[in-house]
Amino acid sequence: MGNRKSVILGYDIISPLGTELDEQWVAAKCGKSGIGQLTRFAADENFPVHVAGEVPEIDTGPYPFLKPREIANWKSPIFKHALLAVHRALVRSGIEVNEELAPRVAVTFSSAVGGQDAVLTADRRMRETGKMPHPFTNPNSCINMVTGKVAMLTGATGPNLSTITACATGATSMINGAMLLAAGRADVAICGAVDFALVEPIVAGFATMNGAYRHKPGREEAPEAASRPFAAGRRGFVVSEGAGAVILSTREFAETHGLDWHIGIRGWSMTGDAHHFVAPYEPTVRRCISESIADAGITPQDIDAVNAHAASTQVGDRVEYDAMRAVFGKNVPPTTANKSMTGHAMGASSAIESVFAIEGMNAGVLVPTINYVPDPEMPMEEIVVSQQALDQEFVLKNAFGFGGCNACIVFQRFR
Repeated sequence: MGNRKSVILGYDIISPLGTELDEQWVAAKCGKSGIGQLTRFAADENFPVHVAGEVPEIDTGPYPFLKPREIANWKSPIFKHALLAVHRALVRSGIEVNEELAPRVAVTFSSAVGGQDAVLTADRRMRETGKMPHPFTNPNSCINMVTGKVAMLTGATGPNLSTITACATGATSMINGAMLLAAGRADVAICGAVDFALVEPIVAGFATMNGAYRHKPGREEAPEAASRPFAAGRRGFVVSEGAGAVILSTREFAETHGLDWHIGIRGWSMTGDAHHFVAPYEPTVRRCISESIADAGITPQDIDAVNAHAASTQVGDRVEYDAMRAVFGKNVPPTTANKSMTGHAMGASSAIESVFAIEGMNAGVLVPTINYVPDPEMPMEEIVVSQQALDQEFVLKNAFGFGGCNACIVFQRFR
């Protein structure tokens, strides 16, 4: 592994499973669901969606940058959750972004949906009261503003960009960070994504395009059973929210500064489907998986486990299944689908799931995929349905987004 290859120094997540990393990891290992009734807004019986993955309220007290006066103008929840996740990830990394280091610290932290809720709130206020928008309305809705706010929080003055690839945003943020490190344009990269898409027209829009989960008429289901990747009878993704931050550095930087690390990015690929605006395309998904493994300099047989994208849609899960069968043949590695517990946090999902994969590599554990009922059309003996001990050197993370944006990462554990 070259000295400019990326290693992972710190990370943090906030998800429907909790607001503290340790509690979320314990919940994931136990197969706990974070899905419940939708409460972010009033949804009457005619509204098509009634379940969601909602993040518990975070404790802002210990953090001066989240005090009411400091956060008052940044009303979209993406900001406080992004800043908290990044702050805690940096603390875990052991890095202090001082004046000397700041120009060598890149920020690729981003969002898929951004703060659209701020614009919608302003629009309703204008229509209902005639009042003009708050001066911070447009900054709240500008997607790259979360990248800028992360830079302001940390003092990072290196390359600053927002990579937006819909549901693959978290993964492509890490890949872009790794590219900047490999190119010698930075020594440290603050990566990840945040999304809080539980906004009435956004959720309804996912439902009308047959993406979001809707219960079957005449048959009520427990919210915890709604997200069921790769399973028979799956009925779409559960819209959720969250944030995930990952701090990368070059191996050279980590070793020079005596920083602790165990996991690195060994290989990656990004491909474009050029096929359909939402339905994934098996040939380019397959190529993305294959190229990431080839970029790692290993073979498919070297992959110990797969952390799947697995949104729980009929078409998407089938394409990922077919692509993995094409790459791995009959020997698909043990596979986990974290969205069964967390729902689909849009661009943040692949960042959150990468952290679960990293935690699993460090602990030698695969977390379960809950709600799995075998689909006769997609036999998957490799699905991990209960906590499983497994030593993992190489793990493949898949992420696929609207617009045909595919991103795959191969993580490596160093002993």
